[in-house]
Amino acid sequence: MNQQDACTRAAAISFRQLRVFETIGRVKSVRQAADECNVSQPAVTQALFRLEELAGVALVDRSSSGSYLNRYGTMFAGRVQRFFTQAEAALLDLGFVATRAEGRVMFNRLTRSQVRALIAIVERGSFAEAADSLQLTQQSMHKSMRDLEGNIRKTVCYRTAAGTLVSHAGTELARRMKLAQQEIEWGIKDLDAEHGRSDAQISVGAKSFGGSMILVSVLEDFLKLHPNADMRITHGNSAEMNPRLRSGDVDCVLGLLARQPAPDFVAEAIARTPYIVVGRRRHPLLSRPRITVDDLRQYPWVVGAPGSSRRTCFESIFGGDPPPMPLATCSLTVIRHLLETTDRLTLMTSYELEHERAHLEAIPFNAVGPAPAIGITTRANWMPTKLHLDFMAVVRKHMVYSLMRGSIREVGQDNPPTSRMLA
Repeated sequence: MNQQDACTRAAAISFRQLRVFETIGRVKSVRQAADECNVSQPAVTQALFRLEELAGVALVDRSSSGSYLNRYGTMFAGRVQRFFTQAEAALLDLGFVATRAEGRVMFNRLTRSQVRALIAIVERGSFAEAADSLQLTQQSMHKSMRDLEGNIRKTVCYRTAAGTLVSHAGTELARRMKLAQQEIEWGIKDLDAEHGRSDAQISVGAKSFGGSMILVSVLEDFLKLHPNADMRITHGNSAEMNPRLRSGDVDCVLGLLARQPAPDFVAEAIARTPYIVVGRRRHPLLSRPRITVDDLRQYPWVVGAPGSSRRTCFESIFGGDPPPMPLATCSLTVIRHLLETTDRLTLMTSYELEHERAHLEAIPFNAVGPAPAIGITTRANWMPTKLHLDFMAVVRKHMVYSLMRGSIREVGQDNPPTSRMLA
């Protein structure tokens, strides 16, 4: 079975089948599960049969004493429990219910088609485009949304002169339900990996600063370990990566870490890489035996966006009197082109410069602090698959190698003071 099969099979599993499976695992009896789910025993048996068919493996061992999760069932049950916990917590946190128990009752009324319709409308922006993306009629989309709003007892989708408008609560519910459903996809992919059927998909975000360099340096080693891995790579700055990570479009993000990560993110600092002044090869400053702040002030600069650590370090060099009209960009491609063809200067981390030495060179001016941390950012409460764990292990191993080469420093090592070589 290939990766697309796994995603398709996960999407075909109904919420009811998952609830039946969760209940069997908890009460260890088909009869008791039927009573608790308020369905017949044949219906429970049929739901479990269909779930195991989609999972591609038996999940429950049946005996005269009861029905018990086997090794694969226990593995999958962890993901199913996380799915229900996240979905019910979303209903509670967004004010659709007052208690977790009410959240369980309300979520039991929702269907995958209703939730799928909400997610599509939020992501596509209209009923027409959402219907096209799901290959459904607009009438079916409208019915699914009416049913969903009836079940959650709140209107979340409005028709306006400007088009379809989804409320903040509806938008956030779609995001969190999408994240919850990823647990089922990963559960199916974990089962496939256990049987050697397929390597799963991994979606990685690479920040403009630092992330792309890490990714390029680790991809070969990772793909040797998982040659069939379905790698999805997205590039962008922090403003672009954060929403993608938050919505589950990427699983983790590599690159420079925010000084204060958002409360729903976890930032793992692997190493620190100091900022240094950089210019083109054969830059006029390279011929000087000693460079002062006034020397740096004589040249135009390319700097980071306002509020970034790169911009803060740039401003600290000049003590509130920076060179006029600096150019701000987060694109290393643009920075490289501007520096190669002009006498502009910029700040780069030593790790970034290591990958640009064919075009650029360090200007002999002391390292500028504080040294930013480089590492991996993930969602809080994220449970990585084995593929994710292997990928992050390769990243850490590579960073240890970089530490040995001296282009980065260990986390916890003192930052260098802001340096000014005054005349």
